[in-house]
Amino acid sequence: MRQRGKNQIGRGEAAAIRLVALHDRWRLLGICVFLIAITWLVFGQTVHFDFINFDDGDYVYKNPGVTHGLTLAGIVRAFTHSHAANWHPLTWISHMLDCQLYGLSPGGHHATNVVFHAANAVLLFMILQGMTGLLWRSAFVAALFAIHPLHVESVAWVSERKDVLSGLFFMLTMWAYVRYARGPRSARRCALVLILFACGLMSKSMLVTMPFVLLLLDYWPLKRFAQPRGADGNTFKIVRQLVLEKTPLFALSLASCVVTVFAQNKALRPLAAISLPSRVGNAVVAYKDYLLQMFWPSNLAVFYPWDVARINGSNLLLSGVLILGISALVFVLRQRRYFVTGWLWYLIMLGPVIGVIQVGNQARADRYTYLPHIGLYVLLTWAAADLCMRWQHRRLFLAVLSVIILAGLAIATQIQASYWRNSESLWSEALSHTADNVIAELNLGEAVDTLGRSTEAIARFERVLQIDPNQPMVHASLGAILLKIGKTDAALAHLQKSLEIQPEQSSVHLSLGTALLEIGRLDEAVTHLRKAVEFVPDSVEAHANLGLALLQMERLDESVTHLQRALEIDPNHANAHYNLGNTLLQMGRFNEALAHYNKALEINPNDAEVLNNMAWVLATAPDASIRNGEKAVEMAQRAVSLTSNSQPRTTATLAAAFAETGRFPDAVKTAERGLQLATGQGNVALANSIRTQLGLYRSSLPFRDTRSSASR
Repeated sequence: MRQRGKNQIGRGEAAAIRLVALHDRWRLLGICVFLIAITWLVFGQTVHFDFINFDDGDYVYKNPGVTHGLTLAGIVRAFTHSHAANWHPLTWISHMLDCQLYGLSPGGHHATNVVFHAANAVLLFMILQGMTGLLWRSAFVAALFAIHPLHVESVAWVSERKDVLSGLFFMLTMWAYVRYARGPRSARRCALVLILFACGLMSKSMLVTMPFVLLLLDYWPLKRFAQPRGADGNTFKIVRQLVLEKTPLFALSLASCVVTVFAQNKALRPLAAISLPSRVGNAVVAYKDYLLQMFWPSNLAVFYPWDVARINGSNLLLSGVLILGISALVFVLRQRRYFVTGWLWYLIMLGPVIGVIQVGNQARADRYTYLPHIGLYVLLTWAAADLCMRWQHRRLFLAVLSVIILAGLAIATQIQASYWRNSESLWSEALSHTADNVIAELNLGEAVDTLGRSTEAIARFERVLQIDPNQPMVHASLGAILLKIGKTDAALAHLQKSLEIQPEQSSVHLSLGTALLEIGRLDEAVTHLRKAVEFVPDSVEAHANLGLALLQMERLDESVTHLQRALEIDPNHANAHYNLGNTLLQMGRFNEALAHYNKALEINPNDAEVLNNMAWVLATAPDASIRNGEKAVEMAQRAVSLTSNSQPRTTATLAAAFAETGRFPDAVKTAERGLQLATGQGNVALANSIRTQLGLYRSSLPFRDTRSSASR
């Protein structure tokens, strides 16, 4: 009887254990669902947002390497080239995949960012809970991460895919490392850590500090710094062993730093522009600002301009005292190891982007806090829980406080995210919180210009130039708008002024070269277009326009070289195909010319100029094997229809096509119509050419032309 009773108790305990385990699994699942739900609650609105006019063009909708979707050539290029001053091939591939799935519909691109961010929040919770065994603290940290307003920039901005994607690999690397550290420590587990870390670096190089973060995890909560029982070593030996263990990770970080320096070479600000003391001072102030904005995330902006006035004595003193004071407090409380891990996590992870090595013109950026603030969330959450440990009603108090904090953050984040719905609202909000923000003024001007409010944009740019006439980007944007509305002389003056201030601007050389090309100043156009190609060798438009300029100068071999290069970069560039066809035609390479015309028509079937030129070749080529009268008539009729029967050139082409098929009465009638149109438009040269053709048609003879086709 006793034995049977013991067996019954054993079975009861096993059932209870299974019930507890099942309950724990449901709690874990419930928290994961909650994290996903609150992430979509605040960021789901972004699936209805547009792209913005700041980096999204370079990263997605104006980047032919991305817009063509996921291709083998695109993948190879992502790994072998840098673009937009960055080498992060996995980020490029993720954008390509989005274009493959969603095209250029911005909603899908935004949705991918939100999915990655939600996954990061869930992974952070699971990893913290697995390391510490503390469910609710880990859940609260993950919830803070999921909905903090400072993370809006990383999630709502399509170009910041690199943040959420590198964040995903950061979390996965932590998971793999914890799995490795807690054993058994196999080569396979070590390799997984290295692979995931490498993927993170190929998403965003800011992860170079990860080996240090893993050392902090060794200190707490993994407690690998502790001396094993019975060991005869000391702490220094343990630390050395843990550092040596991460040598491959440090090697990957070093390699990533080298690649990043090369990729960002032109984006790095020289010491002559911003002195080292100013950079260090700004870094100290930025550490303080990021810290304060975590507690009170107000007056957030997509771009914080560099402001020397902020780096004053009182602000520096306040920032230094705050940072040193917290560091001293952490040292005093070092027995609670999460203080050390959390605080150093924050300081170290911000190091690469704190501004000592300055890239760009911003003083700081919200997106830089995406991963560094996790350390502070952990520190504060664990400290608050320990502080209330002896309180009688601590569970109720902490639960209510958590709900209040998360509700407040959710509301603030939802509002902050709403400003990202389009470029105009984003930059208007930035200007309401910053002063002398030239970047915001510039981009807001460009945004309202795209909405057809050119006069408002011009007025905005002119106001900026009254404050500071030496803003090259403002001169460039003003010049571009003036070109568009036909004020060529004023536009050229602003573009040239922009280059006087900052000569190495590929986009301005391109705009100026294109404008000069349009007004026929070919030598000057070629000079600027060559500069554009020199500064950005992969610029499709620069190569295409340079090829056109060289064609008009009858430097055909050079023209072919640049037009072919444009098509290597973007095989679907219709104008490059068209102008390469024109160039090859002048060189007598008719079949190759027709092949490029055909490709241009595949891209744009209703391009009247391509239809006209192709029909002209098919109707008038000296080589009988190339001519095809029936097809020429069909294409010429489409060209005439698309131009509303109002263009003498397309009408003359249709007449030539009729003549090639032996329909000479139709050819005569059509040529007479073309002659009337050319005369009415004052195009004497074309009128004389049509008269010559008309004489042949009246004699029942087709026209044969060995001259070049027109170009555009």
